[in-house]
Amino acid sequence: MPQDTGLAAADAIPPWPSEGLTRIPYWVFQREDVYAAEQERLFQGPTWSYLCLDSEVAASGDYRATSIGDAPVVVVRDGSGNLNAFENRCSHRGALICLEEHGKGQRDFQCVYHGWSYDLAGNLTGVAFKNGVKGQGGMPKTFRMEDHHPRKVRLATLHGLVFGTFSAEAPSLEDYLGPEIVPRIARVLAGKKPVVLNRVTQVLPNNWKLYIENVKDSYHASILHLFFTTFQLNQLSYKGGIVVSEAGGSHISYNQLDTKAAINKDYAAQQLRSDSKYQLADPSLLAGFHEWDDGITLQILSVFPTFVLQQIQNSVALRRIVPRSTEETDLHWTIIGFETDTPEQHMVRLKQANLIGPAGFISMEDGCVGGFVQRGVKAVPNARAVLEMGGAEAKSSDSRVNEASIRGFWKQYRSTMGL
Repeated sequence: MPQDTGLAAADAIPPWPSEGLTRIPYWVFQREDVYAAEQERLFQGPTWSYLCLDSEVAASGDYRATSIGDAPVVVVRDGSGNLNAFENRCSHRGALICLEEHGKGQRDFQCVYHGWSYDLAGNLTGVAFKNGVKGQGGMPKTFRMEDHHPRKVRLATLHGLVFGTFSAEAPSLEDYLGPEIVPRIARVLAGKKPVVLNRVTQVLPNNWKLYIENVKDSYHASILHLFFTTFQLNQLSYKGGIVVSEAGGSHISYNQLDTKAAINKDYAAQQLRSDSKYQLADPSLLAGFHEWDDGITLQILSVFPTFVLQQIQNSVALRRIVPRSTEETDLHWTIIGFETDTPEQHMVRLKQANLIGPAGFISMEDGCVGGFVQRGVKAVPNARAVLEMGGAEAKSSDSRVNEASIRGFWKQYRSTMGL
């Protein structure tokens, strides 16, 4: 059913800088009308958003509450084995239908506010006192329950990942992802059944796009994250590269561990901190097992607009980024193993999960740098970030001293937003 979102008009948003992808105006992280337009044009437009794992809703009645942008969504398996999703919003007065994050054995959903109920496909099936009481009150005879249901979500799955879109115009999921991204998802997940090992959520004090920029920023990884260079997990001199999707917004950054590479010499020449001199009390944290024959020890993959699949050593995790306001973002981590793992392999993955998350040895700094930017640019909305590392294009590169994948994000963002 078409709905009036009441969002700001496009002409309220300033023009983009004439330099294009190499200049990012700071107002894009600050303006309320930009945030509102993103929810309409981007998240409710022809894009696909990661919702959950198929294995999390494996049986009839299993459900998980998730979101597309800041719109709450429920994904549920019905009695016929079909996977359904719909907006988590009662058609009566707009209250949440589903209050729990997940559950099993659900037969229907009932709004606690006034008792309106919905089946597992999101259809309105019951209105409390619909016919009134003692011949008085109730809904008019013209009221049709089939005309009142929350918005349904179109679903698609790929290698156990469930994606959703509100848009009928969005291309198929595989066409949307493109030939650059699909094989790299398959590299990590194909033929395996994911098992959730842990979850954690952190609140970031910054606009959601600043975290997305950080994910795509291969330039910063071994500069900001001292753990990488101290323990020689990632250096810009290692073999690797970045892959940028044709549309621009999705990417892969990867490297192969090179124990023969010169240790930190290039970093010392740049007068960068590259060795903390710290040691691990338990070195087994970095002791893994052979899993991928291509030698890639780090792969960060993003899907436009807000999904990340990461492999660092044997640690595999999914990141779902949820915008909450112009200055607040929820980051949901799902740490996974696989059904075929041995108990010992699960333990390795759990140990290596200490590398990531809010207090991760590697990713701890990512939780604060976006806030540093948000605070730093507060007084200069018309100033611009400079993204010229590696040139001005949004193309794949064998060099990770490159901001092409960030420029790629802004390429697809501007196209989708009409900016």
